[in-house]
Amino acid sequence: MVDPDWRARRDAATVAVREHLPATPLVRVELDGFTAPAYLKLESLQPTGSFKVRGALAAVAASVGDGRAVVTASAGNHGLGVAYAATRLGARATVVVPANASSAKVEALRRFAVELRLVGDGYEEAEAAALDISHETGARFISAYTDVDVIAGQATIVSEVAVDLAGAFQIVVPVGGGGLASGTGLAAPARVRVLGVEAAASRGVSAAVTAGRVVHVTVGDTIADGLAGNIADDAMTPRLIAESGVRLSAVPETAIHEAVRELALRHGVVAEGSASVGVAAALTGQVPPDRPTVFVITGRNIAAERFAQLVNP
Repeated sequence: MVDPDWRARRDAATVAVREHLPATPLVRVELDGFTAPAYLKLESLQPTGSFKVRGALAAVAASVGDGRAVVTASAGNHGLGVAYAATRLGARATVVVPANASSAKVEALRRFAVELRLVGDGYEEAEAAALDISHETGARFISAYTDVDVIAGQATIVSEVAVDLAGAFQIVVPVGGGGLASGTGLAAPARVRVLGVEAAASRGVSAAVTAGRVVHVTVGDTIADGLAGNIADDAMTPRLIAESGVRLSAVPETAIHEAVRELALRHGVVAEGSASVGVAAALTGQVPPDRPTVFVITGRNIAAERFAQLVNP
């Protein structure tokens, strides 16, 4: 169990999310070569362009009552979620992002009344800086993935889908730090199978699941920047993913590129690389077509230049 108070945290997260966010659409589509009924859960239509706002609202709501400021590190989308939540709930927030983060995400962050700091060349350095701020100021550090309230907020996605779809189905989610996969695995009804997909260039979670502990992995270049990076030594997500039976796979860069194009040109959906890995897994035969399948399209925050290059290679 993630936490003795998991049920209470999940209920509180549900209240926070429902108060500020309408349910996102579930849209039926036909995916090239995938024979099962397929649906897109369009988290890309969230006000920040990403599902991360769910976990951020849950975590900020859980800490705003005592007046504590919050601080986080993010490749972009989680930071946007915390910025949005802090603005809505009146919390003081600092967001630390890598200096090489997506320009689209950085520009979006600048629109919020938060303190924005650009630090380092990757997530690990940004996270270390955010933790230093937390220790120095007493602000609550909100991890993008290994925070119980964040995980509870992400769990609200599968709960929404379970209302819309009767019977057995499977849900496919991207895996970076594992917060979405953990929340989905914990909250999924018994009739729901959960599949998690990593970018082949960054497989920290699956390596930790295999080893039974967090291990350092080599991280390569990937357009799925929101999934890239090693995870914290104390991350709970690999254990939760293993215990909840989430099945993991990984997709190469070429498949992610093709999935971005497929979503844009066939379905009119703007999706960043990180959001497209589930569809990439289907296009490469890694998703069994034995039941209705929901692909969580987690975000749309991709730089216009990169999107144009992917759609028109």
